[in-house]
Amino acid sequence: MHMLEPAVLDQLQTAARRAADLAYAPYSRFRVGAAVLAGGQIFTGANIENASYGLTVCAERTAVFQAVLAGHTRIEAVAVACVDAPDGTNPGSLMPCGACRQVLAEFSDPEIQVLVDRVRSFTLAELLPQPFKLDSF
Repeated sequence: MHMLEPAVLDQLQTAARRAADLAYAPYSRFRVGAAVLAGGQIFTGANIENASYGLTVCAERTAVFQAVLAGHTRIEAVAVACVDAPDGTNPGSLMPCGACRQVLAEFSDPEIQVLVDRVRSFTLAELLPQPFKLDSF
């Protein structure tokens, strides 16, 4: 795994925590923020809930989509922060969901760092060892 400088990781984590403050989470009251590094820039996102739960969008995806809309289709690193999770929360509850892992796989390499606040840093390959890929037909 290509390790990023600690200062860059700190910037990503701080941006993810700040983004969580912008989350729209009136139903779960579980605000999540994410920050992705793409093209040397940090793009943030937060979870946005909907009364029809299936329409809710996660923080990681909103951050990735921000980067893509700015013209960056290669994500270099990701940080995720669940600011409302109490201390001692099961680490599994702080991880990116499967849909977010798949979106990250679409726009990054398997070896990117995924920094999960209060857990540790993973590679995307550790989190999603066999992503879905469409073959060119």
